[in-house]
Amino acid sequence: MIEGDQTRQWRPPWPLNIRACLALHRRGPGDPAMRFENDGSVWRTSHTPDGPGTLAITRRDGVVTGHAWGAGGSWLLETMPALLGADDHPEELVAHDDVVAGLQKRAAGIRLGRTDRVWEALVPAVLEQKVVGKEAWRAWRHLLMTFGTPAPGAPHLRVPPPQQKWREIPSWEWHRAGAEPVRMHTVRGAVAMNVEAHADRLTTLRGVGRWTESEIRCRAVGDPDVVPVGDYHVCKNVGYTLTGAVTDDNGMLELLKPYAGQRYRVVRLIELFGSRPPRRGAKMSVRDYRSF
Repeated sequence: MIEGDQTRQWRPPWPLNIRACLALHRRGPGDPAMRFENDGSVWRTSHTPDGPGTLAITRRDGVVTGHAWGAGGSWLLETMPALLGADDHPEELVAHDDVVAGLQKRAAGIRLGRTDRVWEALVPAVLEQKVVGKEAWRAWRHLLMTFGTPAPGAPHLRVPPPQQKWREIPSWEWHRAGAEPVRMHTVRGAVAMNVEAHADRLTTLRGVGRWTESEIRCRAVGDPDVVPVGDYHVCKNVGYTLTGAVTDDNGMLELLKPYAGQRYRVVRLIELFGSRPPRRGAKMSVRDYRSF
């Protein structure tokens, strides 16, 4: 049995698939800040406005229970319903074709939650720029294991460093993480902005474009309309699912026009339940800047 320093129980008034809702926030199976346990619990750490904290979420008989530890525990419990999609409105997606209608039927219990921690979505999004997931996840893990702090109540996990601390990470540690100077400088430059108060101005940061903005906003603020333009796979998957043919970013935006206001929701449903075009050619390789 999990016993936190603080506990909150909440009964959502709609179906809820906790793991499917929270999977978006996990950066690979070895993410030091988030863990899916075999007993069904989901553990997540955060450096909240009140300090570091750990949240473990369980569910039984329709009741969601949050167990929290650390200075940020109360904040994590207070925001737990929003993390699980309490502020989301999936009913606002109106299907205009049979494909999207079919995706909706499969999505019962899946909602877009919000972490309200913009910085903790920004850093891994920058690390994922123009690389394969395994490469970015390796860098994220190294940086958290080296500069994060042991999570309250879960010392096997790590709490990400607060925003200002990222500027202090020496260049050689970014190199050891496998992140080249471009991504390092993007993160360091972003430290100067209060991103928590300006989630709508992220593209004014050098090195943060529309794709990175979308990766941040869908997680931190639960934006149902942001579109990951510039992603290697998303436009192809959207085109193939909706029309049976791959397309580019412009084609994807045209296909998503009828869903203005809910475009990311459609993208997320396609990520979870859509079709994938046949692979032609070799997969993108995992680079290792540590050997350069």
